[in-house]
Amino acid sequence: MKTLLFSILAFSNAFAVERYEETLYPEWGQSFTLSKELYREKTAHQDLVIFENDRFGRVLALDGSIQTTEADEAIYHEMLAHVPILTHGSAESVLVIGGGDGGTIREVLKHPTVKRVVLVEIDDSVIALSKKYLPKLSSGAFEDSRLHVVIENAANYVKESQESFDVILCDSSDPIGPGQVLFTSEFYGDCKALLNTNGIFVNQNGAPFLQKEELLLTYHNRKPHFKHVDYYVAAIPSYVGGFMALGWASDKKYRVSEKLLEARLRHLKTPLFYYTPAIHKAAFALPNYMLNMLKEEKKSSGIKEILHTS
Repeated sequence: MKTLLFSILAFSNAFAVERYEETLYPEWGQSFTLSKELYREKTAHQDLVIFENDRFGRVLALDGSIQTTEADEAIYHEMLAHVPILTHGSAESVLVIGGGDGGTIREVLKHPTVKRVVLVEIDDSVIALSKKYLPKLSSGAFEDSRLHVVIENAANYVKESQESFDVILCDSSDPIGPGQVLFTSEFYGDCKALLNTNGIFVNQNGAPFLQKEELLLTYHNRKPHFKHVDYYVAAIPSYVGGFMALGWASDKKYRVSEKLLEARLRHLKTPLFYYTPAIHKAAFALPNYMLNMLKEEKKSSGIKEILHTS
């Protein structure tokens, strides 16, 4: 009886712990034990929360959706940055849209070929709070002399900017609220206009198993502006729902060998957590459920083929 009572009390106490419930999907989700809430604010643009979790470390959430955690952020940021930059091979100028936590610029600035990085973030409080509560993500990147920060709506910036870039990385939230405009055909067209010859555009594209509409939306909206439109994937634990997809777009049909990627990677002095040349190549091998989604979109929209870049 004592053992049973102890078990009941332990079970009750476990569920009495304060938790953060992600609300990205109405019918299913994930929750984190909230060891300590560090900051909570409803900004002019979004509901922002930063808290600590015993397994994932410090966690940033916006509008009920997990954006990044200290434990697994390197997977996302390394794949977003290094796949296009190492594929390009000589990128000197990089535009980062969103990414106010600093993780993407940290990875971009590891490349000695990169001479200028422009970070466009709509919400300056994301940068300020990330510097204060999530300093590991930027690891001093905001102090790099090659970085120029612009606080502006990215859709306006890409439409009006006179600059040009070798690589554009769209590190946006999902297509809801202020992030919705960053998934439109007009936005992709404006980004294309800022790319130099052989430029590469990559964007965050959600988890296709649960966000099929997002996958097809960006494919359909990018295709009119680029000759080669594709996806590559990464497994990121805190982005639940299977593979995370990253959208690829370029006019050049890149084919880079693992050997060439290894040679280019040697220029990075800092060891990486997730990225390897083998992972790079394998990431473009899509699961069949994604291929079937894209085949349906291709058929319905009259697109002749899906071109893989690796």
